[in-house]
Amino acid sequence: MQLRIQLFTVHKRFPLTISRGTTAQTTNVCVAIEHEGIEGWGEASPFSIGEQPQTTEAIARSLQKIAPLLKALSPLERQRIERLMLEARLPSAARAALDIALHDWVGKQANLPLWQLWGLDRDRIVPISITIGINPPDIAQQRVKDWLGQVPTLQALKLKLGSPEGVEADQAMVVAIQSAAPHISQISIDANGGWNVEQATQMAHWLADRGITYIEQPLPRGQEGDLPKLYQASPLPIFVDESCFTSYDILPLVDRVHGINIKLMKAGGLTEAWRMIHTARACGLRVMFGCYSDSALLNTAFAHLSPLADHLDLDSHLNLLDDPFTGASFQNGRVLPNEQPGLGVKLRAGGG
Repeated sequence: MQLRIQLFTVHKRFPLTISRGTTAQTTNVCVAIEHEGIEGWGEASPFSIGEQPQTTEAIARSLQKIAPLLKALSPLERQRIERLMLEARLPSAARAALDIALHDWVGKQANLPLWQLWGLDRDRIVPISITIGINPPDIAQQRVKDWLGQVPTLQALKLKLGSPEGVEADQAMVVAIQSAAPHISQISIDANGGWNVEQATQMAHWLADRGITYIEQPLPRGQEGDLPKLYQASPLPIFVDESCFTSYDILPLVDRVHGINIKLMKAGGLTEAWRMIHTARACGLRVMFGCYSDSALLNTAFAHLSPLADHLDLDSHLNLLDDPFTGASFQNGRVLPNEQPGLGVKLRAGGG
């Protein structure tokens, strides 16, 4: 099979600020594999969590390096290809792009959408949450109003907290958003590791009193040893994101969290995401899906697995001004994969 790589840049309608910084645009990597006249598409978006940041350049370079090794293989030889990617030490985002393209190819060859090929039920897909970044109260309120104007069927919000200005600033933002959208009862919190144990415990009780549903990544990655203390003290469920990349990370977390956030870039694609879902379920943990600066291609790919998730944060493509792809539709607050073969993703008119 032949591998093609192309870079593209997307710009956010609203720059997103989290505890680690602000993102306004991202250059992602599009991958296409061609075999026997069928083309499968995948994508990688860069991210900075982990031992080594996964930059656009590093992702593209690793894919270019492995391309000659793929020429003798078929997209159906996924076990061989997975071993090849691991031996070549491809970063997880590069593995994800290739893995998603292989799934797209197989779905197109079978002439079935992935959700149907896997026997999943689209009616089980829950509404996504829309993310509001760290902002002063007045700007946070305006962000919610802007989103409600763009997405009137919005049913859930995820608020980024862990402000450098402290928990008082976090609390002021929560109060402002709840007053701006009193009809939205499903609100979750993502601190992106911006709190210590004392702050997280304090905020967990305060947020529970305000009807918040759960807290994501309250403590920094690397401080998982402090999670049991918070787990025992928190009245709210605790999910981890940066602390959990693959299925290998799940077992050590079982006694200290209530759920995990799976992202395709961390996991390395749909194959490992599937493993993570079932590992988490076997351990009695809940599952959520998240995203980085992902286009409609990536969020559509993950939407095919969405019937297996409890919570969904697949909203990044809705915040892009120049997404080159179209795929899953947005209906009644839900991102639903279509009935087209494979991912069901196409280039937007004028999208290159």
